[in-house]
Amino acid sequence: MDMSQNTPAGTGGNGGNGILNPQTNDVGGAGSDDLKQNLNQVINSIQKTLGLLHQLYLTVSSYNAALQLPLLQRINSLVMELDNMVKLSEKCNIQVPMEVLNLIDEGKNPDEFTRDVLNSCIAKNQIMKGKTDAFKGLRKHLLEELEQAFPGEVESFREIRAASAADSKRLVQAQNILPNGDVKVKTEL
Repeated sequence: MDMSQNTPAGTGGNGGNGILNPQTNDVGGAGSDDLKQNLNQVINSIQKTLGLLHQLYLTVSSYNAALQLPLLQRINSLVMELDNMVKLSEKCNIQVPMEVLNLIDEGKNPDEFTRDVLNSCIAKNQIMKGKTDAFKGLRKHLLEELEQAFPGEVESFREIRAASAADSKRLVQAQNILPNGDVKVKTEL
């Protein structure tokens, strides 16, 4: 193989399961493009390193004295590319959860981590929904029982509760009024 095959075939790639954390305070579109470009450069460097490792493996597996110079050239190319990768990686900060790395070490698909996290969130959400429903049922049952035992007090409680809720609502609306008289609109997703 000649050294011209060291360049990666593509320029694209994806970020994998990592989280890209920009190290700059630039929030404009140009900053985002720079981060994507830096990430693509790191991905290309990784691909080039993998190609160099493959070439090195082929050279070592069929080594004889005549291949000493190509072997040294490939080792030097690998060292230079690893150095380049370190320099490129300093421009972007990618954080990968340890659980994902452990799954990769075990030979499993890293998407299992995402699936497990989502399933855990769904299970916890359903548990909390069950608890909330149980408390709503308890409140309803207690009010029914109290209404049978103390009908006058329950009616007073409901009036006080309604007045308190109206006051709270007015207070929240007053806090949402801007100095120019406009109202903040909270969009619900």
